[in-house]
Amino acid sequence: MENKNVKKINIKIEGKEWEHALEHAFEHANEKAKIDGFRPGKAPKDVFLKKYGKESLYMDAADHALNDAYVKMLEDNKDLEIVAQPDVSLISVDEKGVEFVFTLTIKPEVKLGKYKNLNVKKEEVKVTDEEVANALEQTLKTYSEIAVKDGAVAQGDTAIIDFEGFKDGVAFEGGKGENYSLQIGSNTFIPGFEEQLIGLNKGESKDVELTFPEDYHSEDLKGQPVVFKVIVNEIKETVVPELNKDFFEDLGLEGIDSKEALEQQLRENIAAKKEVDAEKKYIDQLLEECAKEVEVDIPEVMINEELARMIGQYGENLKMQGISLEQFYQFTNSNEDALKEQMKPEATNRIKYRLILEEIAKKEKIEITDEKAKEEASNLAKKYQMEEEEFLKLFGGLDMIKYDLQMRGAIDVLK
Repeated sequence: MENKNVKKINIKIEGKEWEHALEHAFEHANEKAKIDGFRPGKAPKDVFLKKYGKESLYMDAADHALNDAYVKMLEDNKDLEIVAQPDVSLISVDEKGVEFVFTLTIKPEVKLGKYKNLNVKKEEVKVTDEEVANALEQTLKTYSEIAVKDGAVAQGDTAIIDFEGFKDGVAFEGGKGENYSLQIGSNTFIPGFEEQLIGLNKGESKDVELTFPEDYHSEDLKGQPVVFKVIVNEIKETVVPELNKDFFEDLGLEGIDSKEALEQQLRENIAAKKEVDAEKKYIDQLLEECAKEVEVDIPEVMINEELARMIGQYGENLKMQGISLEQFYQFTNSNEDALKEQMKPEATNRIKYRLILEEIAKKEKIEITDEKAKEEASNLAKKYQMEEEEFLKLFGGLDMIKYDLQMRGAIDVLK
């Protein structure tokens, strides 16, 4: 069955253009040719052709002519919206010329259904007192300090300990540590360990008796009773700052000089974040509702290119956490194919939603002037404290600004 999103275009390069390509191929090949009586690159053309034949130049000439063919294909098909990198194959090559076939993926036809009055309501943003209290607690934790403590280990304290584990009276591998900082309640040690340190003072020791879990990774230790000999070297506690003048000065936020003012700022911050999330959810729901009546046949190559972008971005995000994609695959016992399969539904939706918005912009005749785009670029550059030229370079140029504004206009129509 013919795929209406795929178009094959044959392009021939012949005449002077082909002669130029052959001449280029000869000069390149002659530099490497070994011909008796001539240094590399100095043999006359007729001597070279007598030894190697004109056919020896065809493939190199075809490579050289490919760029001309590509440019010609684009010029001859300006009316086509090509949505992926074209595939190219060599059809024929001889002394008269070369012929290529370009396989183009064309933007698919989008048949819109209903896209106005979709009965989707935006979620109302509310901020509770509990959320503000939690944000205040988190802010205080951020500015908390760790200080040496007098007295016994308590929940939430950090105990600096030496420890060594024994099974049947024999020390086992990996069960020893010195000056280890263990926060009580963090559950980083096996169950029962941290709780047994509560009440110990600096310098005191204890034999901590417990049993390793049945699902522990070591075959020798899973489900086995052991004893950890522990010495407490030091105890530290988290000191939460008081909401006083010194704290607000350290905070350094203009106009924030009281608990009430800080809570109001936190409330506004939470509301702003919730507003962004609600807007994103609202737009997603509008597009999802609109897509129910849309007919579009998305070419596989478009999905594959979107997947490549998504995996590239995912890799960058992992890198910021100090993990490579290869390590991620090892940790999750996965591979790129599995990740692509997992991401494919989202990639497909992204493309579908983009095509929907482009079709709405076309149907509603949403056009963005250069003046409007330049004004937007100027405003965004100021917002991000960048030079306008630098911002445009990073954003992808004025055409990308126009496209972004056009998509926003289409979203406004949906709303």
